[in-house]
Amino acid sequence: MLTKRNLKEFAIINTGTVIIAAAVYFFMLPSHVSVGSASALALLISNVVPLPVSVITFILNAVLLLVGFLLIGPEFGVKTVYTSLLMPVVLGVFEILFPDFRSLTGDPAIDVICYVLVVSVGLAMLFTTNASSGGLDIVAKLMNKFLRMDLGKAMSLSGMLVALSSAFFYDSRTVVLSVLGTYFGGIVCDHFIFGMDLKRKVCIISKKPEELLEFILHDLHSGATIYEAYGPYDHKTRREINTIVDKQEYRRLMDYMKKLDPGAFITVYSVSGINYIPKK
Repeated sequence: MLTKRNLKEFAIINTGTVIIAAAVYFFMLPSHVSVGSASALALLISNVVPLPVSVITFILNAVLLLVGFLLIGPEFGVKTVYTSLLMPVVLGVFEILFPDFRSLTGDPAIDVICYVLVVSVGLAMLFTTNASSGGLDIVAKLMNKFLRMDLGKAMSLSGMLVALSSAFFYDSRTVVLSVLGTYFGGIVCDHFIFGMDLKRKVCIISKKPEELLEFILHDLHSGATIYEAYGPYDHKTRREINTIVDKQEYRRLMDYMKKLDPGAFITVYSVSGINYIPKK
């Protein structure tokens, strides 16, 4: 049964896939820069196989999905299968609507920057729905299973191998741009996925815990957890107040602490996500 949540996820997946396909077609393909992905591998193969990039991408994704199912098992999920097959279809539509498309900027370096920024937005949208663009993700999972390689390292390595393979077809400048684009693409993508919702866990030991709690609960409208902290130097037990705040709340909290208790002991940690798992 379709629900509002299912329809919303479906819309996000479609939009994210279209954004990724647009980044590939309008920025990566015209510059011939192979930023590590299945579409980049398809671009390289198109130099020796007389087929459109969309068709080669479709064949690659279909083969990778089949190999993945045979060697790993059906753990990719419907969403990954859907995006893997939708991506080349959207590329095919772009090929029909914009045949022989040339670079918007005329500069491969700027094309790479635009590609990295645009594709990261699309990937972040897929991530919010627990979907994947497929392609090299499947290769990374195979490397993880059979080579015992960390999944993150496997994804980076597979992407770099594609980028370096551009040396067989293009000049050294294009190869360097491909490698740099692959490297910085991972960093920018992580920022879009994790950094946009970055929060801070603040741990405070203060001489005025009651006033601090009042501010956190009623001014910041945030929660707090209290721990007993034992100091081995003076053999005293104090209360440590922990709270998680966003960037704006963090600034307000620090400004308040400067006035309330300038000598408070404060430690701060970055938190990329908060999950609440309700009881079944």
